[in-house]
Amino acid sequence: MDKILEAVVMSSYPNNVKQGLVRRVIEAAKQPMDSEQCWSMLELSTKLYLTGDTKYKREIGKEVLEVYGHYHPEEFEEFFNVRFLLSLLQEGYGPLGKRSHYVLDYIQLGLQFVLESPSANSIFSLLRIEVLRKVCERPSPKQCAKISKLLSQHPQCIPTGKHQVLFCQQLIRCIGQFQCVSEGEEDIMEFLEQVNKVSGLLQRIWRAQTSAILPSLKELFTIISSTEEQEVPSNALASVVQFVPLELMDGVIRNLTNDDSITDVQMMTAIGRMIDWVSWPLGKNIDKWIIALLKGLAAVKKFSILIEVTLSKIEKVFSKLLYPIVREGALSVLQYMLLSFQHSHEAFHLLLPHIPRLVASLKKEDSNSATSSLEQLAELIHCMFFRFSGFPDLYEPVLEAVKALPIPNEDRIKHLLGQNAWTSQKNELACFYPRLASKSETGKIGLINLGNTCYMNSIIQSLFMASDFRHSVLNLTEGNSQPLMTKLQWLFAFLEHSQRPAISPESFLSASWPPWFTPGAQQDCSEYLKYLLDRLHEEEKTGKRIYQKLKESSLMSQAVEHHYLNKTLIEKMFGGKMMTKIRCLKCLNVSSREEAFTDLSLAFPPPDRHTRGSTSVLPVEEIGPQFIEPPENPSQLTGSPWIQRKAPVAGDPAVPPMPVETLGFQEPGEAADPLSGNAVGVDAAKDPLLAFGEEACAPKDSRSVPDLINYFLSPERLTAENKYHCEKCASLQDAEKVAELTEGPHYLILTLLRFSFNPRTMKRKKILDNVSIPVVLKLPVLVAPEKTEEVCWRGNDRAAPGSGFMSVVYDLCSVVVHSGISSESGHYYCYSRECTDTVPHGQPQDGAPKLASDKQLDFEIQWYLFNDTRVSFSSFESVSNVTSFFPKDTAYVLFYRQRPGRQSCPLHEALAEAGRLHGEPSLHKDLMEAISKDNILYLQEQEKEARNRAAYISALPKSPLWWRDFDRDKDDDSSSGGCSPAAGGGGSGSFHGLVF
Repeated sequence: MDKILEAVVMSSYPNNVKQGLVRRVIEAAKQPMDSEQCWSMLELSTKLYLTGDTKYKREIGKEVLEVYGHYHPEEFEEFFNVRFLLSLLQEGYGPLGKRSHYVLDYIQLGLQFVLESPSANSIFSLLRIEVLRKVCERPSPKQCAKISKLLSQHPQCIPTGKHQVLFCQQLIRCIGQFQCVSEGEEDIMEFLEQVNKVSGLLQRIWRAQTSAILPSLKELFTIISSTEEQEVPSNALASVVQFVPLELMDGVIRNLTNDDSITDVQMMTAIGRMIDWVSWPLGKNIDKWIIALLKGLAAVKKFSILIEVTLSKIEKVFSKLLYPIVREGALSVLQYMLLSFQHSHEAFHLLLPHIPRLVASLKKEDSNSATSSLEQLAELIHCMFFRFSGFPDLYEPVLEAVKALPIPNEDRIKHLLGQNAWTSQKNELACFYPRLASKSETGKIGLINLGNTCYMNSIIQSLFMASDFRHSVLNLTEGNSQPLMTKLQWLFAFLEHSQRPAISPESFLSASWPPWFTPGAQQDCSEYLKYLLDRLHEEEKTGKRIYQKLKESSLMSQAVEHHYLNKTLIEKMFGGKMMTKIRCLKCLNVSSREEAFTDLSLAFPPPDRHTRGSTSVLPVEEIGPQFIEPPENPSQLTGSPWIQRKAPVAGDPAVPPMPVETLGFQEPGEAADPLSGNAVGVDAAKDPLLAFGEEACAPKDSRSVPDLINYFLSPERLTAENKYHCEKCASLQDAEKVAELTEGPHYLILTLLRFSFNPRTMKRKKILDNVSIPVVLKLPVLVAPEKTEEVCWRGNDRAAPGSGFMSVVYDLCSVVVHSGISSESGHYYCYSRECTDTVPHGQPQDGAPKLASDKQLDFEIQWYLFNDTRVSFSSFESVSNVTSFFPKDTAYVLFYRQRPGRQSCPLHEALAEAGRLHGEPSLHKDLMEAISKDNILYLQEQEKEARNRAAYISALPKSPLWWRDFDRDKDDDSSSGGCSPAAGGGGSGSFHGLVF
């Protein structure tokens, strides 16, 4: 019968004809048959099953074996003996070089017919040994899957005792070497199925014998932490972790992170490879294990490992959000990585170029998964905006991409940041920040944040960029007996000459710290600035003189020299004077008091005072570039501000009204008439903000800096409970109070009073109104006849005969921005530029320096953005638009520099002359040596860090494919399937890139 069956199978008949003949042979085999005939049929069917070159032949062999195993059990048991199985497993079956791949399938098929036989236990014993030997030989994924299928169906064959632990460990070693060599989707799906079968066997063993779990995990960690492997372990190892019971997680992680035998390089290698597992599809709990290990490392303060791994892997994790099949796990890992990386903006900034494309792809996908991920991603992005504010130029494209998505409230943001931070002790991360490779391309140097000290950093950078002040500080002589000014000199010198990307202002912070400030808490930068300037002023005022070159200047008369040398440096640079006048409305008696100031604090007008289209008699000028030059006949100045602010009063001299102009950035084609709306009658007293009017450049409902200054300078009625006690009347009377500037400072500091106390909530709230900032400003200054020659004129803007006002021109040079909604929280950063008087290559003409053109003053001078350690190029456009894009980022403190006129004041001339003769200030010997030594030390630190980083980075697993996800998405936006992530996974190329 075996000859007949062989002849039929080998014949050239059609398969349907063969099938009929084979069916007859099989039916005949169900009848009683002698032992010899049975052996012949079993040998033939074994040959067909193991060496058949077609699926049809193997199917016939299988069918015949099953019939003989069922109808002739004794013969089958005798044939399917231990010796035969040992030969199959050790020597194989078939010609040398063409050994059958179906031996394990054959054994699995035959085992079902000998389970109750006397030889069953011998077979099981044999298989327990042989499967362990097979696994130690590192079989292919397909063969491993067959072993797993055999052992899952016949658990009696699973090794026991110590051999069981060894078997689990070797099986994990096998999985670590699994590779899918094909990129076809069907082949990949088959590969995934094979891996799941193998890891499923481990799960079965672990459930039955939990003592095998920890040794198995130890072997797994040994594999992924090895730095000596020629090939990177397969991501298929992720399938093993998903079956580890979560209740073991805490103990496993604690043992790992506290094991002193594990080096940092090994740990970093292991966690790096685990993070790569986020690309393994259908894995459960993988993200939980990754996050648990990251938290475990944070608990033992392995911050250097966390930093390196996060920065090297976060972009790859982010790229996996393109794929729905792994999106949930990847997003969980990404959230923890970003929310925990709070000491530096580096990790978040790595993702900025990729976010808009990912958002666009998720919107295009339009699935529940994509919608949910978009909302979580937007929440994450806003947390990062909140934590790392001060980068408006970088964040604008990202903000535009997510503007339509929900914005979390501040309490939610603080909760997320609070529960995920590596440590609550900021000083524990101080040595890891900043991790800057080189000095900013701007050539400027940043300042390290020492724990909520951004308020100080932004003020220091603004003062440093005030070039006249900086030069004066750097010109200090050695041993000037001004300790705080000396520390400022050293800080400025390092900012000017250091090779470091950023320096620590720790010494200056401790010296300039207001005693009522709480360490580590956010403070008001305006309060700090006032305290600092006052300290510097009082220190010099005690008799220490630092500005010796002015004393030697031949450009000043003795009287003028005496006037200026009696001032401290702070007074010269930031000091102005203001006259406060109060007039009794009954007797018209005027009392006045002159006060010095270093900044003007500008309150916001009440909503009912914010009226556009009306005009102020003494408006401040906001100058557009085309209107720098004054009008031809601006000489109608007046000595009494009340003439223009209210109805004329009997006895007042009749003087032609003339407002101090306010020019705005005009719309194209709009007429510029700085004198428009200057005839003001009785109604002007009701609204002193009158007629800043049609000239303002701000949007209809917004305010501008001139609005606030005009409100500051406008008359105030003292009535009811605020009545004034008139000495002449000897009683309380209604009165009118007005402030007038009598001396404009060289640097004008304006503080916008954005923080007001709310008695209901007992908290300071912030006014978030957008305020437009003019790049050039004219300020009205009252000029007394005897001081006319000392005032800095510009062109024909001069005082009229007698006492009157003149306009002093100021150029914007710094803007300190507060990001946040409370003075006790948030972040400060600043925009700055250097305003100078002279064109570098210009020659003096007519005894005066050649002035820079208006265009150069306004637009050609480079703006910089200072945000703690980071310094970048910026623009006035960014300054102007920052609040439009980021409503919580509002201008708070402004620095303006007075522009010299054609007949400059002595201070301007002395500064200009010093600049021409000496260029940059020369530093004294000790300071130069300190900077030189620190620069050498920095180079040595860089060399050491480079060696250490090279060792770390070489240990990290390579991830060469992550960027292809974005490139593919960018190049193939229109596809609806195949490689397009928007299609929900699909083509072979994208799927292979995902898994491997």
